[in-house]
Amino acid sequence: MINDGGAIVVIIGAPGSGKTRAGKRLAKILDAPLIDTDKVVVASHGPISELFAEFGEEYFREREREAVADALLQPAVVTLGGGAVLNLETRVDLASHRVVQLTMSKATARLRIAGSSRPLAKNADEWEKLVRERRPLYDELSSLTIDTSLMPMEKVAREIADWLGSQQQ
Repeated sequence: MINDGGAIVVIIGAPGSGKTRAGKRLAKILDAPLIDTDKVVVASHGPISELFAEFGEEYFREREREAVADALLQPAVVTLGGGAVLNLETRVDLASHRVVQLTMSKATARLRIAGSSRPLAKNADEWEKLVRERRPLYDELSSLTIDTSLMPMEKVAREIADWLGSQQQ
């Protein structure tokens, strides 16, 4: 079921898969606002790595859920943090939206997450374990999956825009 209001499209996927970069380009193509829920949390509560360190993952996930619930009500391109799909309420909400999953290979992850401050995916092995655990949720929630490993983000965004156009026919 596709929602007549709220988010134009929601982009989910593993950390480092390009959700924010593709979302920015897609928002520009669609002339729509972009809401990156990680950025919303950071703006309101501070850096994610600090929230994890100071208050723990559960606290962060509660703040993330609030940001996601608000974002899904907006007529915007919405990008979710990699773990947002762990929340049952978020998964229920996503059932009424167009959801795109971005993926990438472990080799690409090794390059993209090197030196990052991601609290749960500091290296490619941690990333791979995390993705293996979350992949069934990503797959269940998404109607379109795009591997960004070797694809320029402009092309990823164009593919999503084309898919959205085909959904309106």
